[in-house]
Amino acid sequence: MTSFAERNGTSRRAINAKKRQSRRPSRIGAVAGATPKPDRVKDEDAGFPTLLKRAWERAVDAPDLRGAVEILLTLDGHVPADVQLRALRTADEAALKVLCGISWREQDLPAPARDERARPAFLGELGLTTTGRIVVRVPSQGPLADEETLVDGVIDVPWSAQDLLDYESEVDRAATRYADQVVDCRQWLAALGTQARDELLETVRESALRTAPFVLHQEGKLYTNFREGNNLIGKTLWAGHPGETFSSLLGVPMEDWSDHDAMLVVCLTLLVRSAGAGRIEEANGTQLTLDHLAYMLERTRLNYNAVPGGEPVPAAPAHRVEALNALAVALRERRMGHVLPNAQLYREIHGALMHKIERLAGPYGEASQRREAELAARLSDRLPVSGATFAELGESLTAAPEWLARPYGEFGTGLEALVYETVAGAAEVFEADFAMSRGMRSIPELMRALREQAYTEITKWDITDFFCCVVPAPAAKRYFEDSVLQLADTAWAMSSRMQYNSWHFIAGNLPKVPAVVERDHFIPPTIPDVAFYSDQHHHGHVAAKVRFSIRSPQSVEVMGQKFNGFMDLRLLRCEGAPFDESDLLAAHRTSGFIAGAMSAAAALVAGGEDIEVTAFDSEWHLKSVQAAAAASAKQPQQVP
Repeated sequence: MTSFAERNGTSRRAINAKKRQSRRPSRIGAVAGATPKPDRVKDEDAGFPTLLKRAWERAVDAPDLRGAVEILLTLDGHVPADVQLRALRTADEAALKVLCGISWREQDLPAPARDERARPAFLGELGLTTTGRIVVRVPSQGPLADEETLVDGVIDVPWSAQDLLDYESEVDRAATRYADQVVDCRQWLAALGTQARDELLETVRESALRTAPFVLHQEGKLYTNFREGNNLIGKTLWAGHPGETFSSLLGVPMEDWSDHDAMLVVCLTLLVRSAGAGRIEEANGTQLTLDHLAYMLERTRLNYNAVPGGEPVPAAPAHRVEALNALAVALRERRMGHVLPNAQLYREIHGALMHKIERLAGPYGEASQRREAELAARLSDRLPVSGATFAELGESLTAAPEWLARPYGEFGTGLEALVYETVAGAAEVFEADFAMSRGMRSIPELMRALREQAYTEITKWDITDFFCCVVPAPAAKRYFEDSVLQLADTAWAMSSRMQYNSWHFIAGNLPKVPAVVERDHFIPPTIPDVAFYSDQHHHGHVAAKVRFSIRSPQSVEVMGQKFNGFMDLRLLRCEGAPFDESDLLAAHRTSGFIAGAMSAAAALVAGGEDIEVTAFDSEWHLKSVQAAAAASAKQPQQVP
């Protein structure tokens, strides 16, 4: 198998020599790995730990218990409160309902009157764990510090005699409800039989493997494939690992399953049946029970039924497995057959808890139209296309696409110029600190491999067979010690990571031959998302200060085959105002324009053209960032 560089006439000796050189823009030409110490050392407290400490300090200073709880529920304004409410254990949920009148089940409960001067019948505690979950010390429980890893101490919570009575009634009802659901899950699984149950386990195991990391709760038990404490298949645990939950259940009689495992497997099954593996992330950071599942599916049902036309999905008559299974299947059918063709879905991502919420977009309004018009005018000036909208630009491109295969301006092909000008224009029009778009360097090689059904070869392609054009705003250097070189290094680091993402997704579009199944890959994304406070967990996001972002993936057609997630457009801001839905809708049309150009380029290649993307390597990013910084320095400063 040849690499992209070899296919373009570079000798293996030259390739190996270059591999021994640093690709970081600030050290191009230097020997890789020869620096005596890292340029920048990551602060171990950066990101999530700092957020938790700040939220806890605010909660300690709150005037009353309800105020403290409300701060912790949102992690000081960083996540929706209902996510944290749905992360509570049964006892904690009952306690907060009794003590504060707060519950995700019944909204706007009256806050109970509390006399803090009365002699308490029990002195409880309120704490925040290092995973970001609220915990409460309830009667019959010892100090929280003996059982939980806390951020920093506890807040004392006095309970009255009436609180104790109300809590006992509330927790008894909740425990009965949970026990009934456990029995329902166990009976449903038992009725499947061993073979069907194992097939179901294989499905949820594959879904867990092919989606982004997630963290789920079952009372006090944690199920996760994310970093420490892994007990589900993912980057750390492989299929068959003795500590991997799904593998350990294969072939095991139902009576030997724990209640937690039974509830987990049923709920994951129904989530996957409702919309595929991506739905699992919508449970991130919450308890996974039939009640919580019913809440999510009902929210989805209301969204899907809001799309005019088609047969609406009826509500589940009860929170029973059979009823929720029927609802999940009906939701998937309406999603695929009616919602996706007629409406725009997107995901809202809350980075602090990695929690995703599927949203139904509203109309394409004035703010979106304004961004589109501004960017379309810019592209009409700089490229051989014309139009006031992306639809018109696309028609212009389709009418005369040949220039995509010819040199244009400073670029080897018009396709490269189109990618760059669209990304650079998006960075300016959307007021982003960085904008980027990724793709495959050689469409001819992909076509050859597809014709030969060389799927194993495709899985072995390197990340250098893909590209990502990253364009930072010159002013973004203020986030990186006002250094142009640091800005270029950051842009190249982003580019490298996005090349990996292209490599990671492409296998998900190929037939499931053994090489594809064995190769690490995620299910390619198909709908856009807008993210808030992403600078919490992902080490690259922390280092690059990726706080607010938009991702708009698009499919590209190659030889009649749709490749989902073949490319995307990403916009990010390091601070300031987050992106909103209007930004996302306009960005999605922008990425659609780039995807249309890539599909047009594929059609040209099928007709005999040879289009390769050779730009957007580390040297290109260095020169591009330096040139933009120099041009920005020459511009007269505006007087406010």
